[in-house]
Amino acid sequence: MKTTFIVGLVCFLSFLMVGFAAVQPAVYVTPDNGFEVNIVAAFQKKHVPVTIVTDKARADYVLMPNDVVIHKESGAGKVARCLFAYCAGIEDSGSVSVQLVDTRTKAIVWGYNVAKQRAAKNRQSMAEAIAKHFKKDFLEKRAE
Repeated sequence: MKTTFIVGLVCFLSFLMVGFAAVQPAVYVTPDNGFEVNIVAAFQKKHVPVTIVTDKARADYVLMPNDVVIHKESGAGKVARCLFAYCAGIEDSGSVSVQLVDTRTKAIVWGYNVAKQRAAKNRQSMAEAIAKHFKKDFLEKRAE
């Protein structure tokens, strides 16, 4: 009888511990001309342990991306650079920055800026860089 009770108690406590360990922060990603979809997809692809919510009121954090800025290299500029200089790196480039705000304190708790070549085609690559660094720089340090 005692053994059954102890085994049951251990199983119950283990269940509670797993439940507490699985609590993930809720993150709301503010809309930004479709880039929020790239960010959500990147968080899923990079297995970022957060719960993405669609209701800002239920979020622990709000991730706010700024507009994706694309710097176009003109055709004439590309030709001139290839004639008089090295041709590598003449693709369009782009950058985006994000900041994470704690909904309780309204403090900015994390920020990141990413710049990529061929940005017009690599919005998803920029979002994946954000997800990777969010997981590494914010979540892992928060867990320590």
